[in-house]
Amino acid sequence: MAKAAKHAAFFNRLRELFSYDPDTGVFRYIKSPYRGHLVGSVAGTKTLSGYSKIVIGGREYRAHRIAWLWMTGAWPKGEIDNINLDKSDNRWCNLRLATGSQNTANTRAKPFNKSGVKGVCWHKLARKWRATITVNRKQHHLGFFCTLESAAAAYAAAAEQHFGEFARVE
Repeated sequence: MAKAAKHAAFFNRLRELFSYDPDTGVFRYIKSPYRGHLVGSVAGTKTLSGYSKIVIGGREYRAHRIAWLWMTGAWPKGEIDNINLDKSDNRWCNLRLATGSQNTANTRAKPFNKSGVKGVCWHKLARKWRATITVNRKQHHLGFFCTLESAAAAYAAAAEQHFGEFARVE
C-alpha cells in the first residue's frame, strides 16, 4: 500500500474510533476497538515520562502527535512542544511545532542544577558563575560572571536571541 493510502486509512480509522476535543485535549472512544474500552470513556494512558499515549492497531502513539494529525490532517514534521510544559495537556492551544533545539529550550532548569538558574553553574577554578547555552546540540560558553544575576541575564539574552518564543529561563 502506498504511503499516502496508508496515511489516509490511518486517519480514517482514527476518526472512526475516537473523538477529540481541542478545548480540553481529551480523546474519547466513539467505537470500542478492543474489549474493555467503553464508548464515551477517555482514551489513552499516561506514560512514566508524563505523556499520554493511545494504542491504535496494536501500536502506541503519543496523544499530542495524534492531536496534531487530527487538527491538521498531517503528521507533524518535527517535534511537538507542549507550551505550558505539561506533557499530558493536549489542548490544541498548548501544542506547537518545534525543532529538537526549540523543544529543549522550552524546559525548566534540571533538578540537579545547584544554582537554580537554567544555563548557569558555579565554576570552581574561575571562582565565578559560568553561563552556557546549548543550541543544536552544541554548547556555547557565554562567559564568567561575578554574580548569579549577571550570569542569569547573559543566559536569558542568549536564549531570547536563539530561541525567541521558545525561550524559557526559569
